[in-house]
Amino acid sequence: MSQSRQIPSTMQAVVMHAPEDYRLEEIEVPRPAADELLLRVEAVGVCASDLKCYHGAAKFWGDENRDRWVEPGITPGHELVGEVVAGSEEALAHHGVQIGDRIACEQIVPCGECLYCTRGWYWMCGPHDMFGFKHYSGAMAEYMIVPSLARAHQVSKDLPPHHAAFSEPLSCSLHAVERAQLTFDDVVVVAGCGPIGLGAIIGASHKTPKQVIALDFDDDKLALAAKCGADLTLNPSKVDVVAEIKALTGGYGADVYIECTGHPSAVSQGLNLLRKLGRFVEYSVFKDDVTVDWSIISDDKELDVLGAHLGPNCWPAAIGIIESGVLPMDEICTHQFGLGDVQKALDTVGDSSGASVKVSIVPGL
Repeated sequence: MSQSRQIPSTMQAVVMHAPEDYRLEEIEVPRPAADELLLRVEAVGVCASDLKCYHGAAKFWGDENRDRWVEPGITPGHELVGEVVAGSEEALAHHGVQIGDRIACEQIVPCGECLYCTRGWYWMCGPHDMFGFKHYSGAMAEYMIVPSLARAHQVSKDLPPHHAAFSEPLSCSLHAVERAQLTFDDVVVVAGCGPIGLGAIIGASHKTPKQVIALDFDDDKLALAAKCGADLTLNPSKVDVVAEIKALTGGYGADVYIECTGHPSAVSQGLNLLRKLGRFVEYSVFKDDVTVDWSIISDDKELDVLGAHLGPNCWPAAIGIIESGVLPMDEICTHQFGLGDVQKALDTVGDSSGASVKVSIVPGL
């Protein structure tokens, strides 16, 4: 077993006990098995899904219609980056890394054996084990285990850690863009300029379609969207976005709509502003059920409605874009907290005033 330094016997970690019962505890530093790596966590992003899980959303904790998915007693945190500090030669070779390398791990830990994995659809893995939610403790801790089934990617050590951790949400956004199958002639509308929406704008602009239009109620986030590649920004509280986009497209409507707000009203908005035969990509996780007129999808417009989940096969591109230095990362990564301030981090993500964009926990703070 190789290791880079003296590793302590105990560490601080956030432990998820129940909804709204997350505790900072002193626990043993995990010891990697022969096929595992030990990672010193450098940064972990706080996702909107972390907040929904904290508040007890049925998607995570179950209800009369679904079983509980998360596992109490686990450490949350899936947008992670860290330094490899220990591992056997076998484990290091398996992941193609050395002691001291910085890696980001995909949030899903696919089983490799189910129907989805064997057909190459690993991001839809049947068991769906995921760092920080199910089976594998995540990165809201000083150290964590990287199992052999994890999908690890090297990231430049020149990046600030919280910038490097943005590779997780950006890979998710790039997958949404891939699902949209953009062409050079497309007018693309992205609804929502939070971390996922900004990533979709980044990804769409890198595909060089005819025009990328960003929608948000916050003018500061729209200004950031312009820095991320949006050609036009519109605030739905100030203009009729459906009328504006139809006017820009000869009365037809947009070719592609990527929904990244998680608000039900954004779904009907997208159906209304798309042209016939347009493409609707849904990335959000919704708190409430969404009701729309499905005849718009079928009889009126014959739309393609596409879901998107996680960031499969997009991680190298996401990491490369961040490493290239073209993004306003200091403006995207707005808030960093230490482990002891996990409650402040969650509250900041939940603040609807729009003060934050990407919130991260940096154990070293």
